[in-house]
Amino acid sequence: MNRFEGKTVIVTGGGGGIGGALCHRFVQEGAAVAVLDRDLAAAKAVADSLRSDDVGVIALDCDITERESVNAALERTVTDLGPVDVLVNNAGWDLFVPFLDTEPEDWSRLIDINLVGALNMHHAVLPAMVERGGGRIVNIASDAARVGSSGEAVYAACKAGIIAFSKTLAREHSRHGVTFNVVCPGPTDTALLATVTDAAANPEKLREAFRRAIPIGRLGQPDDLAGAVLFFASDDASFVTGQVLSVSGGLTMAG
Repeated sequence: MNRFEGKTVIVTGGGGGIGGALCHRFVQEGAAVAVLDRDLAAAKAVADSLRSDDVGVIALDCDITERESVNAALERTVTDLGPVDVLVNNAGWDLFVPFLDTEPEDWSRLIDINLVGALNMHHAVLPAMVERGGGRIVNIASDAARVGSSGEAVYAACKAGIIAFSKTLAREHSRHGVTFNVVCPGPTDTALLATVTDAAANPEKLREAFRRAIPIGRLGQPDDLAGAVLFFASDDASFVTGQVLSVSGGLTMAG
């Protein structure tokens, strides 16, 4: 299946677990992919594992909290791969601490990465999509935004903002042929989750608690997100916009 043949895709946070899995699936389905990450070495590792004679893949150093960095990455993407057809805002960061134990500098970092960074990407990429009359934007939020999550108050607030932002842009730009949809992961086996479990007194006990809470009986894997993201990014979802889909193994069943 080559649903994305001839398409150019940007994935932010592309050097991480979920981002890398998304890049892999897009390339499998024929897309040219720009792997954006603040960790250039991680982005290059993903890009190097995906390069082939059939599609273009580039790794770019991009700090999404800095608009100049975003603009430079976008310019390079368009020059090397062509106009952007799909944007996946996947980059994020979390701090698992009760709200009263956080400080304003923690809030600023969480907001900059999880909310302002996505705003920067939209503001940079969207005008050309509007001008061309089409595009797909998929935002990765979190089930913490839908149901709350202890120790993630500011992160949850940012991700809830992403959901509301996506729905609003869906209303503003439906007539331009641009769709905006949101995928909300549940607990997923990534480096970010490992930082939480490894810091616990009994890491395996905590991981087992996560597993028991999920009806399907296992933690999510990065590959589990790819199907939902690629659906929203594809022409199969041309009549779908402003929607939110949880990929959580049934942990949350929000209507």
